[in-house]
Amino acid sequence: MTEIARTASRRETPTVSIDSVKVGSNHPIVVQSMTNTDTADVKATARQVAELARAGSELVRITVNTLEAAAAVPEIQSRLDMMSCNVPLIGDFHYNGHQLLKEVPECASILAKYRINPGNVGFGRKKDEQFATIVDLAIEYGKPVRIGVNWGSLDARLLARLMDENAKLSKPLDASVVMREALISSAVDSAKQAEQLGLAHDRIILSCKVSDVQDLISVYRALGERCDYPLHLGLTEAGMGSKGIVSSTAAMAVLLQQGIGDTVRVSLTPEPGQPRTDEVHVAQELLQSMGLRAFTPMVTACPGCGRTTSTFFQSLAQDVQEFVRGRMPDWKRRYDGVENLSLAVMGCIVNGPGESKHADIGISLPGTGEEPAAPVFIDGKKACTLRGSAIAKDFANIIEDYVTTHYAPRDASSGSEMLSAESPRDLTTTA
Repeated sequence: MTEIARTASRRETPTVSIDSVKVGSNHPIVVQSMTNTDTADVKATARQVAELARAGSELVRITVNTLEAAAAVPEIQSRLDMMSCNVPLIGDFHYNGHQLLKEVPECASILAKYRINPGNVGFGRKKDEQFATIVDLAIEYGKPVRIGVNWGSLDARLLARLMDENAKLSKPLDASVVMREALISSAVDSAKQAEQLGLAHDRIILSCKVSDVQDLISVYRALGERCDYPLHLGLTEAGMGSKGIVSSTAAMAVLLQQGIGDTVRVSLTPEPGQPRTDEVHVAQELLQSMGLRAFTPMVTACPGCGRTTSTFFQSLAQDVQEFVRGRMPDWKRRYDGVENLSLAVMGCIVNGPGESKHADIGISLPGTGEEPAAPVFIDGKKACTLRGSAIAKDFANIIEDYVTTHYAPRDASSGSEMLSAESPRDLTTTA
């Protein structure tokens, strides 16, 4: 029988080092996020960076748009150091990045990477000069850059030229095709320009972000064929809630399946009262669901039906997921391979025992009218039956015990636990 590959092999790219994070074809796909605080607010920005890092973001981008924001970067880094948070900070520059980096050298030195949008660095001769200034500073401080082209801020001069050339064709292409070509050309040409200025080939990452799923797939397929730079994936504006999650997943899953993409960001618009960290969890779950990375134990849970009119199993499934996310920083520091732990929370006896047996730890809760007993399966075998009001607490203890007894202790010198920016929810207190 012929073996069928689950995913295409990754594009071969150079390795780009962003402090200790390695990006490129031979390295795991990296999760990135971005703050939405005023960067000049040192306390709020440092806290959110720490929250994003604790959630699993491996790179965090911050807006550097004013002199005050640039001056705040050293203070933000100092606070992060105090929290033992060593996530690399990426500076997001647009119109005045060339000025800010020159005027605040401490900012230029601390940032791990510079993000440049070629469409926003200036116009005409100034564009070339200002772009060159940022590249020169990246070379001086030994920083990689991401040349990030966006649909809404294309180089107007380039787009006009391509539109004029297209109009002269006997059979002009659709305007959307020309727009996509403008995106790709802007990114690739800017990267070549940076190399001509002296920036090393292995110090460049590209992105061509749009908000439409099909456009993103088309652009990145073509971009991947036109260059060998590592590529950062993400919709420019994914949207809010389920729309943003579905759009991001639909677009990036197709590209990742084809071996395209080296860093990812899910650009969710946070719903009122919802944490910024949701975008990190979605990115992680996307990669983990596709079998490309393992970050944290994933909980399999049934959707519920007429046999499960009680909401207890739903609450337990949610609580278990939050519990393992809260415990993961400590578990990951102490134990090797714990991110591969699989859990199942099932609502009744129809599929419950079977699915529970397939997980490392599974629990099958009583459905409506069933005996109030919840069998627990460990490594495919029934281990015990939980009853009463303390099922959640007892199940949490079983998970904790399994981790401590089934995973090898990690070398204590391999890393230290980052101080929590926010205390995680403790499942063992859930009734």
